[in-house]
Amino acid sequence: MQLNVMEIQKVIPHRFPFLMIDRVIELIPNEKLVAIKNVTVNEHQFVGHFPNEKVMPGVLMIEAMAQAGCVYFHYSKNPEQKELIYYLAKTEAKFHSVVVPGDQLRIEITPVKLIARAGFIQAKAYVGDKLAVEAQIGFGIKEVSK
Repeated sequence: MQLNVMEIQKVIPHRFPFLMIDRVIELIPNEKLVAIKNVTVNEHQFVGHFPNEKVMPGVLMIEAMAQAGCVYFHYSKNPEQKELIYYLAKTEAKFHSVVVPGDQLRIEITPVKLIARAGFIQAKAYVGDKLAVEAQIGFGIKEVSK
């Protein structure tokens, strides 16, 4: 399954300027998800984050992986979308290389442990074939107030 940005926005509440994934190119519920984040020079963070040497902040790379994880978790555990999915924890992260404008992050999500209302995923983000960052991320779901 693939999702464009409009379909992604039906699943997660993030919007410009904080929507961090542009496309899902592969999704197999309970198995894996591959998403794309195009890093462009006109993004707000590049105005003040190392303005003379533009580098994508690590926290935003983790956020992009968390958003991809929310989409993965939704299709794996919450298909009727009766609940909100919350990023709960980054249990471990390692940064391997910088990400700069013009790069395309390919985010790969695989499950570590999924239970009915929570779970942990392994997230890796690549630029080309080079690993940029990896993290284990925890999620939980909460019923939407009516």
